[in-house]
Amino acid sequence: KSNSRYWKQWYQRRVRGVYMFVFPRFSVSVFVCGEMFALLFLLLVGSTTASLERGKCQKTLQTLVRCCCKKGYRTSLNITELLPDTGCIDAPARYARKNCDDAERYLSRQCSVTVKSDAQEVPDYYQMGPGTLKIPNTMFKENRAKICKSLVDSGVARGSIMFFQGGAQLQQYDTDRDVDFQQESYFTWLFGVMEADFYGAIDVDTCTSILFMPRLPESYAVWMGELKTPAYFLKRYGVDHVYYSDEITTILKQQRPSSLLIMQGTNSDSKASFEQPTFPGIEQFKLDTSTLYNQIADCRVRKSPEEMKVMRYVNQISCEAHKEVMKIMRPGRMEYEGEATFKHYSYMKGGMRFVGYTCICASGKNSGVLHYGHAGEPNDKRVKEGDILLFDMGSEYAGYTADITVTFPATGKFTEKQKFAYNTCLKANKAVQAAMAPGVKWPDMHRLAERVIIEEFINEGLLVNGTVDEMAAVFLGAVFMPHGLGHLIGLDVHDAGGYVNAPERIDEPGIRYLRTTRVLEEGMVITVEPGVYFIDVLLDDAFANPEQAKFMNKELINQFRGMGGIRIEDGVAVTADGSELLSHDLPRTVEEIEAFMGR
Repeated sequence: KSNSRYWKQWYQRRVRGVYMFVFPRFSVSVFVCGEMFALLFLLLVGSTTASLERGKCQKTLQTLVRCCCKKGYRTSLNITELLPDTGCIDAPARYARKNCDDAERYLSRQCSVTVKSDAQEVPDYYQMGPGTLKIPNTMFKENRAKICKSLVDSGVARGSIMFFQGGAQLQQYDTDRDVDFQQESYFTWLFGVMEADFYGAIDVDTCTSILFMPRLPESYAVWMGELKTPAYFLKRYGVDHVYYSDEITTILKQQRPSSLLIMQGTNSDSKASFEQPTFPGIEQFKLDTSTLYNQIADCRVRKSPEEMKVMRYVNQISCEAHKEVMKIMRPGRMEYEGEATFKHYSYMKGGMRFVGYTCICASGKNSGVLHYGHAGEPNDKRVKEGDILLFDMGSEYAGYTADITVTFPATGKFTEKQKFAYNTCLKANKAVQAAMAPGVKWPDMHRLAERVIIEEFINEGLLVNGTVDEMAAVFLGAVFMPHGLGHLIGLDVHDAGGYVNAPERIDEPGIRYLRTTRVLEEGMVITVEPGVYFIDVLLDDAFANPEQAKFMNKELINQFRGMGGIRIEDGVAVTADGSELLSHDLPRTVEEIEAFMGR
């Protein structure tokens, strides 16, 4: 569009018309000046070569408007019409430095233009605020490259394009109350987009990325805030192209994909099916629903170095928040005060608006309820003297979450029975961490934790008349640790890929609840969370089972009833030569906890 004929026609339609409107039409001298401006404009713009950048033309017209403003001329000029296909026009602070302060005010008041100072430039990273972690767009670009390479290596057809639908803004039931929006995890992993109602596409061969943004009404600016443009999101998320979502079919047709790879699969934890993306015109494309889901889930299992920085950050803030909770909890307080303290600290100090899952703040016997804290048990009990407190909470940042459990006495001092159960659990935790390394099978780690617990129970006299092997063979470990040892963690608290490229789930007590049976690999982040519980229904069943009851010291075990349970949960990364404890900044031994609480 840089030939002279085009620009001459464009000038006649746009610039000359505006110029003649601004200046008095009856002035011949001004009219002549207008024609002289036309010649100058054509010399500057119309005769340029194809290398002329559109931005230079924009500056020319911005200067014209600025001068009109400075001279006091008023007009209903709409600069977005003057500059076709430019979107948001920045009027930076350089105008003010050129003694044209009224230009910015005029553009804001009179023109359909977003005026931004140098301090408001579009960031190319995610950061909630000063002092919080800065996440560069390159992290998501690396993730896109990872899935493209995985698909190419797997032999996917050339010309394929991946297509994704981000999370939608929902309302609560039949009301107009918005549910707090959190982006769909796969879309976050690929693009880092925080806003609702986006779509995305990635060319597998070239890794070219496209975002499709919603076309919002003008009223959005009144109720919700600034109407951002494709140019804004282009820089904000570091993709190659940004279009509106009502252009999806047109743009994809231009790409002529051999097929659209779309997500379709079932989550191994929730058993829920991934909702297939849809848009008007999707039936015009060949869809591949069998390739993408497992491939991308597997890619998410191994964290990149940048992702590992985020995981360290969420664990660091979560540890600090847990310590704040330990400081304030004591007999007489309500369980939910611990939840409130944790959330407050995480948001205030870490910029973490959300937690990764429902907070579990269990006291006394409630600590034996594995997923306490739900609507039916909303952390609403008063803490009593002698209670053990089991608090399982994790902060979330940019979608990535921690998952940490601390257990400590309400009074600051363990009873002898609490100390035994706690030390047993801690020994199992440390044994697993010491054994973790690439190539280790995760089910073997679960069995290791069970064996440590059984061995300690034998030493204390709770289990009798048999060996560890004999007791393990009748699944006595599952009586006292009825859940899986741990799970993958990342963008979801129970992260994707647990049963992708993994052995089948083991259908045995306790271990059947393992959320992955994978072999450990460098870059995985997984929780280590053994537990020691005295749960009435499980104890009653075991005492009624002759194969298990013959090993159980009923009188001694019954003395632990009512205590609840102990869980010690850490986030652990698998490294090339072992493991890295991410949740390291916590008092963990009995002595450390009692000293920290100082009571």
